[in-house]
Amino acid sequence: MPRIISIAESVPPYSIEQEKVMDFAEKLFKESFKDIHRLLSVFQNGQIEKRHFARDLDWFEVDHTFEEKNDAYIESAVKLGAEAITSCLKNGDFLKNEIHLEDIDAIFTISSTGLSTPSIDARIMNVLPSSQYTKRIPIWGLGCAGGAAGLSRAYEYCLAYPKAKVLVLSIELCSLTFQRNDRSKSNLIGTSLFADGVACALVCGDDSGYEKVIKKNAAPNIVGTQSTTMPDSEDVMGWDVKNEGLYVVFSKDIPTIIESWLQPNVLRFLNTNGLDVRDLDHFIAHPGGKKVIDAYVSALKLPEDMTKTSLDVLKEFGNMSSVTIFYVLKRFMESAKEGDLGLGAALGPGFSSELLLMRWE
Repeated sequence: MPRIISIAESVPPYSIEQEKVMDFAEKLFKESFKDIHRLLSVFQNGQIEKRHFARDLDWFEVDHTFEEKNDAYIESAVKLGAEAITSCLKNGDFLKNEIHLEDIDAIFTISSTGLSTPSIDARIMNVLPSSQYTKRIPIWGLGCAGGAAGLSRAYEYCLAYPKAKVLVLSIELCSLTFQRNDRSKSNLIGTSLFADGVACALVCGDDSGYEKVIKKNAAPNIVGTQSTTMPDSEDVMGWDVKNEGLYVVFSKDIPTIIESWLQPNVLRFLNTNGLDVRDLDHFIAHPGGKKVIDAYVSALKLPEDMTKTSLDVLKEFGNMSSVTIFYVLKRFMESAKEGDLGLGAALGPGFSSELLLMRWE
């Protein structure tokens, strides 16, 4: 089965404590909400301590055009994306030897927070030494589910082409979509939650020669995947595209939807593979927020310690949309044992879920 043999993060340069972002939000939103101090509790209740951004907080205190924000997205995406690819292919924690980018057969590039044609992967290939024959598969618009979906599509690619080595590069610069003049509660919640991040994973087919470079005794083999889209749920999560750029759509009902919809979805997937929730050693969840994690625990009857890693990532980095599950998975790849079974899960616009079953072998 295709396996994930290396993973690396590229952390944006500006680390900002949650208290500072809360002060920024109070100044911005206080004239729009009479109960601003009650609403600001979302900054503390979310248990995020700091986040990382592509620009310093001062940058967000003035208006920027859609063009300016998107130019900043392209600039940072190319720089941080190139760093993540390089780190992934040279990661001494997971690899015995460096893998050259020229040997990569395909790159899946995941993003939902900026626009670029040619796509970001093409721009990076002009910065790093690459094969001109590398296949480029950019995937846009899957939001928080995009990282898990990218790994799933890479798994399917390597099933079809077992000699392949494939990169999944996820780039989300959520802060650059910020709308200063959007005084909605969705924007306030988004301001408390979303962050910037970049990560890259290397997925290898069975006949790719991965045995010569893999360093860990065990790596997560992807056993199976499932994609599910809820009918008539377009208004749960996503973007409204307006003249000024991307406006966040973020329903307050998401935790409730998770509790009612996710359980049968997960059980169907596990049962198809002859398994039950009790068979899982790890729950590799995209931490959409503290309430989302609580909804996972409630819906699936999970022991609370199974979401500790996801909560730790949320606390340190916030919700980096599609990227976040890579940060969570990396921590499991550093510590999981041979024979361990993990379920990767992420939710995104559609409203949709992406599930991956992984066994460390």
